[in-house]
Amino acid sequence: MTLVLSGFEDIHIIKEMPRKPSRCRQSSRHLPLAYSPFFRTVAQVASYCKANHQIHESTFHKKSSPNAAGKRSINHILEEKSEESESSDEDSSEMVAQADFAFFDPKPDDFHGVKVLLQMFLDNKLWDLSGFVDLILGQTTVGTVVKIEDDEDNGVFTFITALNLGRYQGYKCIMELKEFLLGVGLEKDVKDALRLLLGEEAQNVGLLVSQRVVNLPPQLLPPLYDALFDEISWATEDEPTEECRSSFCFKFFLLISRIYKHKNADQRNGRRGDIDEAIIYVKPEDEIFHKLSLWSFSFPLHTEHVATHELRNYRLMGLVMAIEADTVSTFRKELHSLIDEP
Repeated sequence: MTLVLSGFEDIHIIKEMPRKPSRCRQSSRHLPLAYSPFFRTVAQVASYCKANHQIHESTFHKKSSPNAAGKRSINHILEEKSEESESSDEDSSEMVAQADFAFFDPKPDDFHGVKVLLQMFLDNKLWDLSGFVDLILGQTTVGTVVKIEDDEDNGVFTFITALNLGRYQGYKCIMELKEFLLGVGLEKDVKDALRLLLGEEAQNVGLLVSQRVVNLPPQLLPPLYDALFDEISWATEDEPTEECRSSFCFKFFLLISRIYKHKNADQRNGRRGDIDEAIIYVKPEDEIFHKLSLWSFSFPLHTEHVATHELRNYRLMGLVMAIEADTVSTFRKELHSLIDEP
C-alpha cells in the first residue's frame, strides 16, 4: 500500500510560533487549489525515478510527533491508494484523509528520515553520509524538517538547510563531497569556477540542500524556502559568536540537484516546433534557480532509474548550480508567483 499526495480541496498555511515574532507576520490564507500543468508533469516524471520511488514508499508510512519547536502547519488532503495490480484494467480502492504538515527545527530523532532522503544525493558514491546528516541536524537555528502533525512516528517528508562550506571544510563528508564534484569531468573554465567556490571562497558559500519525498505538494515550497532564507538573515545577527554570525553571511549558494535532459538537447538549441522540453526539472524551483544561476553544469548519473515511455528520450543527469545571494529576493518572488498563480 502506498500513499500518494494529490490535488487537494483545501490547503491553507497557518504560521505558528515563528522564531522571530517581530519579523514574521501572523497570517492565514487559502492557497489556490489548482497548480500549473508544469507541476503535474514534474510530479508524474518524478514518480518514475526508482530511487525516489523507494524513498516515497518508505517514508510515507512514517509520521511525526510535533513539539514546541513547530513553526507552521499546512493543512492538506492525503489520498491513499491500495492497488492489487499495476494494470489499468484492475480496480483500485481509494481512501481520502486529511492531515497537517508542520515545520520543525532539526533534531537527532530525524536522523533516519533525513538519511533516507539523502541516499542518492551524490549519485552512487560511497561517502560519509551519516556524518553529513549529523551536520544538518546539528545546525538547529538554520534549517527545517517537515513532518505530519499529531502523528506517532518520526517520518520526514522534506527538509531544507544551508551549510557553510568553509565552516565545515575539515569534516570528512564535506571533503568527499568536494572530491565528488571536482571529479565529474568538467571543462576547465567551469572546473576553475567550481574550485574557487570550494576553496578560496568556501567561507562565503552555503551548500543549499533540499530533499523530499515524491509528489510533495508544491504549496509547501514557498513557506519552506521563506523559512530558510529568513533564518539565515536572523542568524547573521542572533548567533552567539561573531564567527557563527559571519558564517551565515553568504555571498553564494551551491546546489546539487537532478534533471531529466533530452538526449538531443545540445543539438536542438531551442528550435521552434520541438514538442519535448530540453530539460524536465524534478524539483520545480530548480527551473528558477537555473535561470538565475551564475553558472551551472550537468553530468551523467550512474543511478539506475525506471525507463518509461514518457522518458524514453531523456536521461537522468546531475545538475550543479551556483547562485549569487543577491538573487534570493528575486527567487522568492518568482517561486511564490509560480506556485500561487491561479
